[in-house]
Amino acid sequence: MEKIKDMLAGAGGNIVLAIVTSIVGFYLIKYLMKLIDRVKGFEKLDPTVTRFVKNFIKWLLYVMLIIGVISVLGVPMAQVIAVLASAGVAVGLALQGALSNLAGGILLLIVRPFNVGDFVEAAGASGVVQSINLFYTVLLSGDNKRITVPNGNLMNANVVDYTAEPLRRVDLEFSCAKSEKPAQIQKCILDTVAASKLALQDPAPFARVSGGTNEGMIFTVRVWCRTEDYWDLYFELNQSIVEAFAARGVQAPALRVLNDRA
Repeated sequence: MEKIKDMLAGAGGNIVLAIVTSIVGFYLIKYLMKLIDRVKGFEKLDPTVTRFVKNFIKWLLYVMLIIGVISVLGVPMAQVIAVLASAGVAVGLALQGALSNLAGGILLLIVRPFNVGDFVEAAGASGVVQSINLFYTVLLSGDNKRITVPNGNLMNANVVDYTAEPLRRVDLEFSCAKSEKPAQIQKCILDTVAASKLALQDPAPFARVSGGTNEGMIFTVRVWCRTEDYWDLYFELNQSIVEAFAARGVQAPALRVLNDRA
C-alpha cells in the first residue's frame, strides 16, 4: 500500500497537469481556428479547398494535443510510438473504409469533379453540394433532405455535374394525331419557343418528328438555355406548347381501346 501511495503521489502532479493541458489546449485550438477563419488568404481559395484545409488543420491540432497530454503524463514517447506502430496494422485493417474515404476526400480536391454549390448526381444520390469534408460529402436534395455520401464511394462512381457548364439543353417530347401536318406542328412549336425569354436562339431551337405509331406522331424538342434557367424553361415550355396546340386545334393521338376478356 505504501508503494501504491507513493506511485499515486508521484503521478498526481502529472495527472493534474495533463488535465490542465487538455483544457488549455482545447480552448487554444478553438482560438486558433477562429484566427484561421479571419485569414484573408482563404477568401481567394475555392470554398471546397477552404473547408477541407480547415478540417485537416483542426484534426491535426487535436492529434498534437493528444500526443502532448500523453507526454505530460510521463509516458515515454518511444513506448508510445512502438505501441502505435504495432497497433497501426490492426487499426488500418479495421478502418479500411474510413481511410478509403479520407483518400477519396483528398483526391476530390485534386481531381475536382465538382465544387461546393454544384448540383450533382453520384453514388445513388443527387443534390446541391453543401460541403466536402475529410471523410464524406454533404448533399442537399431538391426536397431539402440532407444526404451524406462517403468520399470513397464518390471516387468510385460516375459523377454527373448538372451545373458545371454555363448552358444546358431542355429535351421535351410532344405528340399529335397522325392527320396533322408536320410542318405546321413544327412551326407552332418553334414560334412558342421563340416567344420565351428564357430560351436561347443560339444554338438554334430544334423541333422535328422523331417517331410515331399508327395513331400519332412524336415530336422531339430541344432548346438551349442558361443553366440556372433550366427548370423554369422546362415547365414553361411544357405548359406553353400544350396551350399553343389547344389554341390551334391540334388533335391528340387517337386512343386504341383493347377489350381483353378471358
